[in-house]
Amino acid sequence: MKALILGGTTEATALARLLRDHPRIDATVSLAGRTKQPVLPPLPTRIGGFGGVDGLAAHIVENGVGAVVDATHPFADQISTNAAAACARVGVPLLVLTRKPWEPGEGDRWIGVPDMAAAAEALRLLGEAVFLTIGRQEVAAFEAVPDKRYLIRAVDPPEPAPNLPDYHLILDRGPFTLEGECALLEEHRVDVVISKNSGGSATEAKLEAARRRGIPVVMIERPQGNGVAEVHGAGAALGWLEEL
Repeated sequence: MKALILGGTTEATALARLLRDHPRIDATVSLAGRTKQPVLPPLPTRIGGFGGVDGLAAHIVENGVGAVVDATHPFADQISTNAAAACARVGVPLLVLTRKPWEPGEGDRWIGVPDMAAAAEALRLLGEAVFLTIGRQEVAAFEAVPDKRYLIRAVDPPEPAPNLPDYHLILDRGPFTLEGECALLEEHRVDVVISKNSGGSATEAKLEAARRRGIPVVMIERPQGNGVAEVHGAGAALGWLEEL
């Protein structure tokens, strides 16, 4: 059986490792191409979009794909919506492989918001030094609150550059250590952290660092799902594929 993994996450890479040299499943990985130097999985990989629902549906049919695993980022809602629509159209089973969301613990000062605009609005009543750990694509939302000092961390620089009078950009890729995150918050005198509820361990240390320093975290909640079954581990996704 041919399988298509919509990738770009550590979960997708873990599944790719399990499927390498699989006797019955011939899998390929698709990356959207938003990261300039992606970490390539150990399977045949295509890079670039499909052209919406129509393009993805056509790709599935033309390549004889028998199953799709959506292992994209939890906030890649457009890709996930397209995958659900395309698989429903052509009658191919779809599974979402995603990481569990983070949950606040004792000592956390989380402020939950539904989207990036609400996160920017929440800043008006918080501190002056803001740590943005939201990736590079939605930084412009914070141009609505220009009177802050921003520390922006992303894998690639935002394009275009944000129209913010006072910001410092760090280009880095996780996993990040607790020691390093504590040092970063102290060095830049961070007053508030802005984060998507992406889950996973690669960037979780920033939350523990914020907890230890008593810093509030504006947490952007995940988009609504598309009614597709979800699993939280590569092994579970492999089992699903093997049962088809």
